[in-house]
Amino acid sequence: MNYRSRLLKLWNNVANLQPLFKALLTRWPTVDVVGKPSRDLRIDVVRGLMLVFIFINHMPGNFIARYTLSNFSFSDAAEIFVLLAGLSATLAYGKIIDQQGLAVGMLRLGARLWTLYVAHLIVFLIVCGVVFMAVTRTQNPLYIALINIQPFLSDPLNALVDVLTLVYQPSYLNILPLYIVLLAAFPCIYLLVRRSPALALVVSVMVWQGATFFNINLPERFGGWFFNPLGWQLVFTLGVVMGQFMRHGISLGNPRAVTTIALAVLIILCLVKIYPPGFLGLPWLEAWIDEVHIGNNKMNLAPVRVAHLLAIIWVFCAFVSARTPLLTTIAGRILAMMGRHSLAVFCTGSVLSILGEVIMTETSYVITIQLLVCATGITLLAGLGAFLSWYQLQVGSQTARQPAPSGSALPSRS
Repeated sequence: MNYRSRLLKLWNNVANLQPLFKALLTRWPTVDVVGKPSRDLRIDVVRGLMLVFIFINHMPGNFIARYTLSNFSFSDAAEIFVLLAGLSATLAYGKIIDQQGLAVGMLRLGARLWTLYVAHLIVFLIVCGVVFMAVTRTQNPLYIALINIQPFLSDPLNALVDVLTLVYQPSYLNILPLYIVLLAAFPCIYLLVRRSPALALVVSVMVWQGATFFNINLPERFGGWFFNPLGWQLVFTLGVVMGQFMRHGISLGNPRAVTTIALAVLIILCLVKIYPPGFLGLPWLEAWIDEVHIGNNKMNLAPVRVAHLLAIIWVFCAFVSARTPLLTTIAGRILAMMGRHSLAVFCTGSVLSILGEVIMTETSYVITIQLLVCATGITLLAGLGAFLSWYQLQVGSQTARQPAPSGSALPSRS
C-alpha cells in the first residue's frame, strides 16, 4: 500500500469520528425535544453481571474470584458499575431537569439519595449483626477484622456518629457512599455536560489529576475514602456523557482504527496483568512497563485503569449491539432483571458475601463448599431480581387497570 492510500485510509478513519467531535463540542438545547429512547438491554445485562462479580470478589480466598474481570484487567466491576451509574442517572433525571426544571430534578434526586443513604445504613447494621453472630457462634474474633468494625467495640458512640456522616466506612461497604456523593453532584455535572461535553470532560480530568497530585481526599476514620470521589467522578462523568449521547441518538460509528487500538490496549494490559514482565520474553514490552511504571492505585483511579475502561467500553460497543441475540437468552434475561433492580441486589449481595466468607472460613475453604456458596448466592440474587421484576409488573398492571376519575361522577345540583 502506497503513502497516498495510507493517508486516504487515515482520513476516512478520522472522518468516521466526526460525529464524536461534533457531539463533544455541541451545546445541548435547554429543552429536550428527543423522544424517550427504548431501554437498552446492554445496560441492565452488564450491570447484572458486575453485581455477580462484586458478590464473588467480596469473599476473599474464593477461588472462583480468579476468573472474574479484575484478574484479567486493570479496571474491574467497580469502574463499570460507576460508569453505568452516571449513564443511568442521565437517562433517569436528565429529561426531568430539561423539561420540568432543575428544582424538580433535584427533588427527585433528593428522594433517591435518601433511599441510598438508608439502604447503606441498613446493610451496615445487618452486616454487623452477621459478624457478631459469627463471632459468638465460632468464638473466632478475627471476623471482627473481616470488615473492620473494631471501632464499634472500642468507641461505639463516636463510631455510630461517623457511620451516619459517612466518615467511617467498613471494608466492602464503601461503594454506596461513593454513589451517594457522585449522585449528589449529578446536577452540576449534568448542566456542564449539557453545555459542552468536552468542557465537562476537561474539568473532570483536571479535578481528577489535581486530587491525585495534591493528595486530596474526603476524610475517613482510617485515612481517606477507599474510593476517592474526586478521582472517581471522572468515570461518573464519562457515564453522564454517554447517557447524553444516548438520549440524543448520537452514534459514534465503528472506525476500524480506533477498534484496533482498543483491542491492542486490552490485549497488552491483559498480558501485563496476568504474567510477570520476565515471563513474556518480550524485551520491548518489559522496557515499556519499566519506563511508565504502571500502577494500579484504586483509591485515586490510576490512569491505567481509565485507559483500560475506555478500551473495554469501545470494544464492547463495537461488537455488542443493543439487538445482539445473546442479550435475550435465559442468562441475559436473568442478568437484566438483576441489573434493573441493582440497589436491592447489591445490598443483598453485600450481606450474602459476608455470610459466605464466614461459611467458607469455617469449612477450611473446601472447593465444593466454595462452589456451593457461590451458586447459592447467585441463585438467591437472581431470584430476588426475578421477584422484584414480577412484583413491579403486577403493580404496574394494577395501576393501569384503575379507572380514572371522571367529572360526570360528581353529584349535580338541581
